[in-house]
Amino acid sequence: MALAPATTATRTTWQLDPSHLDLGFAVRHLMISTVKGRFGAATGTVTTDGDDFATADIEVSIDAASLDTREPARDTHLRSADFFDVERFPTVTFKSRTVTVQPGRGRYTVVGDLTIRGISREMALDVTTEGFVRDPWGNEKAGFSAVGHLNRRDFGLTWNVAIESGGVLVGDEVKLHLEVELTKTAA
Repeated sequence: MALAPATTATRTTWQLDPSHLDLGFAVRHLMISTVKGRFGAATGTVTTDGDDFATADIEVSIDAASLDTREPARDTHLRSADFFDVERFPTVTFKSRTVTVQPGRGRYTVVGDLTIRGISREMALDVTTEGFVRDPWGNEKAGFSAVGHLNRRDFGLTWNVAIESGGVLVGDEVKLHLEVELTKTAA
């Protein structure tokens, strides 16, 4: 059952907590290993009807220059025009279109528009609710994890080098793994 976000008088806003966030990605290297990285800076809001995340409107903006693969030379190359071109396209964005409740408690499929290098493509994320809690300072928190994948070529990330064995330096499929904590800010 697909649920389109509803508009009511009881909309609740949740803010992405940038200090409790992991936006990870993984891609094959030389056809024999996997390079993992992450984006370290993002902002975003999730707006829901009350506390019903099946009605969520999600908007996230990621600082493309905040990518980190733990290798400075590779990170510089990834920020260049060969890949993310952060000078021209400083942000990666995601805006949800639908949320579908999946079997099992707290499981959703979120479909939205992912924009990289000014190119938008539909993307689906499998989302799992990790829990809700009030922190020691009285803030209401919600935790979620999500997984998804994309083809980097669909977003103009086409740079590559053929290798002698017949493969390529960088794989096309990118696996995403996200860990997100939200803070309730208004109802």
